[in-house]
Amino acid sequence: MRPTLASFILKAGVLLLAACGPGNLVVLIPDPDGAVGGVRVSNSAGSVEITAPHHAAVVKDETTAPSALADLSAEEVAKLFSEALAIRPMPPVHFLLYFELDSIELKPDSLNQIPDVMAAIRDRASRHISIVGHTDTLGEKIDNLDLSQRRALAVRDLLIRNGIPDRFIDTTSHGEKNLLIKTGDNVAEPRNRRVEVVVR
Repeated sequence: MRPTLASFILKAGVLLLAACGPGNLVVLIPDPDGAVGGVRVSNSAGSVEITAPHHAAVVKDETTAPSALADLSAEEVAKLFSEALAIRPMPPVHFLLYFELDSIELKPDSLNQIPDVMAAIRDRASRHISIVGHTDTLGEKIDNLDLSQRRALAVRDLLIRNGIPDRFIDTTSHGEKNLLIKTGDNVAEPRNRRVEVVVR
């Protein structure tokens, strides 16, 4: 079946492509990161589960059960749904920026990543930037929560100075919770002194 119009839905990490015309073709494809979910295609006459990449089902009409699964090649999917795939959102980009001990000063290597963060924001025309501050376990928990917040705000202010509107940025802070490297209490671990930036 050759679709006359392609549309797509992104739900629960699964990209579903439906071709509209005389019947519907539903194809499950992997997310950009390679993850594959699943979907049930159903109507009043029956249903079929799709759980493998590039498997497809055809729904002819409301009174005919969805077809048995067909396995399409990546090339066939690309050909059938080129327009829908072309407008698929770009995947989020994650950055880890590290800080000096007991400080809101970025380490030089992390400061050098700021142009990459800005490029990711521009490439996606992003209006959804998440900044999460963290610390290691050295010192008091309440002080670390405050320090992680100040780190997140320092990165936010840096992005704002580079032209990103404040309304596009969400900041949160976890203090010494959610350690990247699990340690005991009062351990100086440089990889935990970080801010995570996610550009969507």
